This record gives sequence, structure tokens and C-alpha cells, in this order.
Amino acid sequence: MKQFLKFTLASIVGVLIAGFLLLFIAIGMITAMVSVSDEPVKTESNSVLLLKFDHQIVDRARKNPLEGLDFGILQGEKTVGLNDMLDCIRKAKTDHNILGIYLNPTDILAGMATVEEIRLALQDFKTSGKFIYAYGDMFTQKAYYLVTVADSVILNPQGTVDFRGLGGERSFYKKGLEKLGVEMQIVRHGKFKAAVEPFLLDKMSPENRLQTETYLKSIWNEMLNDISASRKMGFDELNDIADAVATYRKADFAKQHNLVDRLKYKDQVIDDLKRLTNTSQKDDVRAMDIYKYIKVPDMNGPKSLARKKIAVVYASGDIDTGTSDDEIKSEELSKAIREARRDSSIRAIVLRINSPGGSAYGSEVIWREVKLAAQVKPVIASMGDVAASGGYYIACAADTIMADRTTITGSIGIFGMIPNFQNLLTNKLGITQDVVTTNEHSDMISVTRPMTTFERDLMQQMIEDGYDTFISRVADGRKMDKTAIDEIGQGRVWAAPNAMEIKLVDTYGGLTEAIELARKMAKLDNYRIVNLPKLKDPFDELMKELTGSAKARFMKDELGEGYKYYEQLKGAVARQGVLARLPYDIAIQ
Repeated sequence: MKQFLKFTLASIVGVLIAGFLLLFIAIGMITAMVSVSDEPVKTESNSVLLLKFDHQIVDRARKNPLEGLDFGILQGEKTVGLNDMLDCIRKAKTDHNILGIYLNPTDILAGMATVEEIRLALQDFKTSGKFIYAYGDMFTQKAYYLVTVADSVILNPQGTVDFRGLGGERSFYKKGLEKLGVEMQIVRHGKFKAAVEPFLLDKMSPENRLQTETYLKSIWNEMLNDISASRKMGFDELNDIADAVATYRKADFAKQHNLVDRLKYKDQVIDDLKRLTNTSQKDDVRAMDIYKYIKVPDMNGPKSLARKKIAVVYASGDIDTGTSDDEIKSEELSKAIREARRDSSIRAIVLRINSPGGSAYGSEVIWREVKLAAQVKPVIASMGDVAASGGYYIACAADTIMADRTTITGSIGIFGMIPNFQNLLTNKLGITQDVVTTNEHSDMISVTRPMTTFERDLMQQMIEDGYDTFISRVADGRKMDKTAIDEIGQGRVWAAPNAMEIKLVDTYGGLTEAIELARKMAKLDNYRIVNLPKLKDPFDELMKELTGSAKARFMKDELGEGYKYYEQLKGAVARQGVLARLPYDIAIQ
């Protein structure tokens, strides 16, 4: 028996040692690959910049060493930063080795405002006289909106163009929660504050439907403006095609109605690219994708050694809701803004916001630092796909608010959401609760019983006070009367063109334009960009991937399209207390 235990223990120790050795070897291999991948890259003459849009576009990509590497379930999810993409397009404009850009999207994993910013950057690229050539087997609406900027739009003879107008789907959980025995207790201010509707109704309220129709039509009209100008087509013609979903017919229809220029197979596209780049038939086209081109030194950009700086502070995700690592942590973001304010070498701040909001308290914490910063140096709020509710809260103290024409903003209102699991626990699971208190309301607020009238009234007063603070902050920042802000508030969501009419937004522009405005306001010639908050060490990200991404990837693989509903419900459970958040997670298709 002793010998058996001895050999068993030795085997276990051996397996553990071998496991640790394999882990260290794997980390060493990844370290070596990362070191090689960080080396500068050179472009060859007669090259094209290839933009495939086959990975998610975020405002700023994390430093994740596993990105693009495949270790089965531990493979890293690849993302690309919008800031990197815009820099690459600008850099390619003056790179004599890059003759043009080849767009090859099927879909674009980004919001509409992000697509708009890339499209504007491509328009600027065309002023160099270089070509933009677009080809696809099929184009989704976002992809088609983007490729219409190209000199040539080519479709596969068996391909399709998805062009049918915009739609936004809402999920409602009321009946499902009733079956489970869960009651969501809601306290809110604002007739348009529809964040709570999925838990109270089984369809959109008239107010919610009105605001949704308004901003969808506004965004669609902005898309049609650009497509109409690029393709020389009228609004009515484009809307007729969308109404009939006519593009689901043969590709010939798209060609006959000028949606695309020509129908070609991939080999013919390659021949075109060879001709455009003066490449012989026997050689391959020199195409450099965005991930490699990021590493090409920029000889004409902001000077890397310039002492004067513009800080771009990124605020992406929900604010302090505790549902994801990719959220805005108010203390961390506030610290970054505070450091930028105190740093005398930083002459201006661009606050890049892509957030539906979140914690009302967290929004207030960030707002305070934005206001303090704006008192000593220019602060420009640059709104991305969405900057609403808490996302607008943190923007309103800026000197100037810039938004893309397709940005979603507004939603000035707050709400509280407290789940009551009593029915689920008692009647469904047979679990009861008992409580001992020292004072009359010591156990408030409990999720195992309904709120009392006293508790609900107290919560309502908190909401009213919070809303009054919110509209006061906006009124102060926008130099408007508080009553006027209340009239356009009430939780209503606006597209940027409507928001500009009611003075919630100052001017149109993306991240590039915001940085240029910051440069002018700070009167800078030579400067460099610093991005804040500082990204975590790449190997901290590696360990997080090794421990966390496998679970998330498994859930995504198993649930597929249903993963987004899992995320929404998980977030709903986590969101307790007073929130300043967009009415819903918007996915425009």
C-alpha cells in the first residue's frame, strides 16, 4: 500500500510539474511571437492597403498578445481600433508605396457612426488622387454604405446587395419573468425612459416607438444623402429599391440600377488590381492588411518627440455596471482625466465617448473631472456610435460636443430597477426567508420581497433628485435653461441631426475632426497624441485571456445569436440602484 501511495503521489507531482513546464514553454513561445510581431514593417512599392473588415472594430483595441493566434478554445478574439484604422488611412494617403486601397467587406462589425467615420477618412484619402477599389461577394447595408465611397464598386455575378432600410429589434422579458416568478420593481423619471419597458411590457410603448422611428429615419436619411451623392441616384429611387427589397434579385439588378459599377469574378478583380498597381501578370498583387500596416512608421504624422500633447481619453462601454471588463470604470477614467488636467504638457483633451450610460453616481464622478479639466484647458467631447444617458452626462461639461451624423445621443433621464424574487423562491422553489432587524427599515432594499410604500416613495424621491441634478448639469454645460432641458430630456433618445437642432450637440465630426479642433483651440503646431487611460500590460491581458476567454468563447459558440440575450439578462440582474442609461441596447440592421 505504501508503494502504491508513493507511486501515485509521484505521478501527481510529475503531472503538475509537466503542466507548469508546458505553461512556461507556451508563454515563452507567445512572448517570442509577440516580440517578432512588434517589429516595424516596411511597405513595398506598388502596394495596396487591404481593408477586409473581418474583425470587430472598437474605439481602441486592447494590447492582447493572443489576438490572431489560434490555440483552440483559447484563441484570442481579434479586434482593430478605430483610431488605428483612421491613422492607417491617413498614413496611406501620403505613403508613396501605397497606390490605393482595396475594400473587401461582406459585413462590418461596428456601429453606424464608426462606419461613417471610416467613410469620411476614405473620402479624404481620395483627395490624394489614389484609387479606392471595392469588391464583394455580397454587401450588407453597412458594407454597402461604406463601399459607395469607392471609385469602382464591383459585385460578384452571383452576389447580392442588402438594401432594405433600417430596423431595430427589441426584446421583452415580461412574460418570461412572470413564468419564472420574478417581478422587476421599477422607479423612473421621464416618459421616454424606456430602459425598463422590456420588464414591464410585451411591446414598445407609443413614446418609445415614436423616438425609435424618429432616430432611425434620421440615420437612414443621412445614409441616403451619402449614397445618393456617390452613386448619382435620387432619394425616391433608392427608397423604391429598398421598399421592394429588389436587391435580393439577381446581381444584374444591382448593375442595371447603378448600385454597383460592374459584375466580376475574383480572378477578374485581381487582374484589375494588377493593372492599377502596375503588377505583371506572373506576380501577386502586393496587398498589406491593416494589422501589418499599423506597424509601418508614420513619417508625416504628429511628431513622436513633440513635448506638447493632446490627450485622447477613451470612455467606452457601460459605466460602473459591473457586467464586463470592457466597461467604463469611473474611478479609473476620472483618474486619467485628472492626470491629463494636471499635466502641463497636455494642452487639450478629447474625451472619446462610446457609451449607453450606466451608474448615475459613476457618471457624476466622471462629470466632475471633465468640468474641472474644462476650466483649465480645452475639452472636446467626441461622440461615437452612442453617447447617451450617462454617456451624455459625462459629455455635457465639455467646451464643445461633436458627434457623427449617425450618432445616437440624449436619453437624459434616470431610473431604478430592483428585482423581487419572492415568488420564484417561495412558490417555485419552496424557499422561504425570515429576517431580524434592529430598526424599522434595516432590511431595505431586499430582493426577496416587494418594496413597501415607504421604500418605493423613498426610491422615487432619489430618482427625482437624481434627474434634477442631471438636467442641472446639462443646463449648466449647454448654457440653457433647466426647464428647456427638461422638455427635451424625459429620457428621449435622439439622432445627432435632431440633437443638434435642440442644441445638445454643437457640430458634426468624428475623432479626427475632434483632434483637429483641439489642436486649433490649444493653438498647437507640433504636438503628439497620448491615449488614456493607459492600456494594461500585454501579459496581464494574456493571463486574463487564458483564464477568462475560454468561458466566454464557449458560451458564444453554444448560444450563437442567442448570446446577446444572455448578456442582456445578465446585465439586467447586475444593474441595481439608480442608473442613467440608454433605454435599450441598440443594434441597427
